[in-house]
Amino acid sequence: MKVTRPLSALTCAIATVALVALAGCAKNEEPASSSTNSGGTASAATTVTAAAAATTAAAPPKPSGPLASTVHPALLDPSKLTAKAPDVFQAQFTSTKGDFVIEVHRDWAPNAADRFYNLVKAGFFDDTRFFRVVDGFMVQFGISGDPAVSSKWKDATITDDPVKQSNKPAYVTFAQTNAPNSRTSQIFINYGDNSRLDSQRFAPFGQVVKGMDVVNQIYKGYGEAPNQMFIQSQGNAYLDSKFPKLDGVKSAVIVGGK
Repeated sequence: MKVTRPLSALTCAIATVALVALAGCAKNEEPASSSTNSGGTASAATTVTAAAAATTAAAPPKPSGPLASTVHPALLDPSKLTAKAPDVFQAQFTSTKGDFVIEVHRDWAPNAADRFYNLVKAGFFDDTRFFRVVDGFMVQFGISGDPAVSSKWKDATITDDPVKQSNKPAYVTFAQTNAPNSRTSQIFINYGDNSRLDSQRFAPFGQVVKGMDVVNQIYKGYGEAPNQMFIQSQGNAYLDSKFPKLDGVKSAVIVGGK
């Protein structure tokens, strides 16, 4: 996807060797991490090991996973998922580490709340992986495990929301690129105090109100090594083959609304 920020010199050097181009450094949708940030944020250089980087250099496997015909039909047409979310609602995520609940407040960020509500209702997050997990910083997910679905959502952007809440621990925010109005389906849960992101258009729309201890246990060993371009094009086949220890979402459902 589009560039969100320059990666560290080490990460881009690794990507250059692995892909013989900077394609791996030009397709990410994410908040920037920095070793100088407060709140214990980690840099790519400290989270990407040589062994992990080597896995991104290998040719990814052929796509596998659910066929397009088995997913919710609307997931193949984002224009159909435009329902207005309740003012306040909760979504329960069942993950490989246990359950956690995200409570969403539409008045915090209405465009984000509506997009998240529709994604959960349609089953978008089911059988997906936590592909970017940086200790002290955040855990990111929201790329479909099915490339047929990913291809429909990678450019299905929503308009930016004003930032009304801060990126505090347990708060949930959509990832984006440097470009305005670039949010699609990827979200992250803040581990640390990432209030520095507030001035960069990252608008929290909810927070984990139950199970943050579960979120804290999500496997962090691969850091930022999984390549988003490969995830988009190869889905779970790439992640499960190259990063078998990744935790993931089994299912997500709306469990309450006001």
